[in-house]
Amino acid sequence: MFAPEQYELLDFGRGRRLERFGALVLDRPCPAAEKLPIERPELWSQAQARYERLGGQQGRWILREANLPERWTVEHPPFQLELKRTEFGQVGLFPEHATHWDWIAQQVAQALQRTGRPLKLLHLFAYTGGGTLAAAAAGAEVVHVDAAKNLVAWARHNAALSGLADRPIRWIVEDVRKFCKRALRRGEPFQAVLLDPPTYGHGAHGEVWRLDRHLPELLELCARLTAQDRHWILLTAHTPGFGPKRLRQLVARYFDDPGPDRLSAGRLLLLTRTGRALPSGVFVRWQAEAIPTGGETKR
Repeated sequence: MFAPEQYELLDFGRGRRLERFGALVLDRPCPAAEKLPIERPELWSQAQARYERLGGQQGRWILREANLPERWTVEHPPFQLELKRTEFGQVGLFPEHATHWDWIAQQVAQALQRTGRPLKLLHLFAYTGGGTLAAAAAGAEVVHVDAAKNLVAWARHNAALSGLADRPIRWIVEDVRKFCKRALRRGEPFQAVLLDPPTYGHGAHGEVWRLDRHLPELLELCARLTAQDRHWILLTAHTPGFGPKRLRQLVARYFDDPGPDRLSAGRLLLLTRTGRALPSGVFVRWQAEAIPTGGETKR
């Protein structure tokens, strides 16, 4: 998890979320909070910048203070992430993933201790590299794949910022399904897969991605890539209509259903200081060994 001074969900409601990322407090749209009330209206005047949608994917940041930094960093030891306000209202961090970064580091360290060899992880839709850096810092070999060249460059910068540039990470700009098919043809095996597919997307050469249409094919490819020595699979998603039960059934179709002690599903949640929970997606975890904790994960 993040230390409170690095990230905090301050409040949410009426279709928006108020968050502190390091030193900056930001007010951004949040569809999951559309029908929820604001709990602490007195906090919202702290926002130093507010993102407003103008229609479709277009939007703008309204700065409420002069001289706000264009870039700044947050820490999730043992690595750092550089943030910036993007034209789409993102900042380069999905904080609901932080608990899974801790889990990934634990799994990588345990595998290294058991086998004496680094775990080989395939990270798909890898964004700015939080999962990649968590795994690499713990001793994994990582193949980091994203179709967006600028995001892969951002992730590489985060690795350098964190002192992890020399770790065994392969940085790949490519459509994830094309990469997986090529890896199968080469006979390149993996022991774990981390994937966070968007609802819609485009590959490096205009390939179209739709989660409802293409996720089954991708899971089948991942199952084949890890068939020789599979340790774990971690799938997260933020697509309406794909709840924990549906995603768990989909994963079980391609990786078998070993039971609740090895296949868990739950909701990604962000919590305010007062304990209010903001739904932020879902996850499914498949493990070769029994899961010591319950399936519902909160952040």
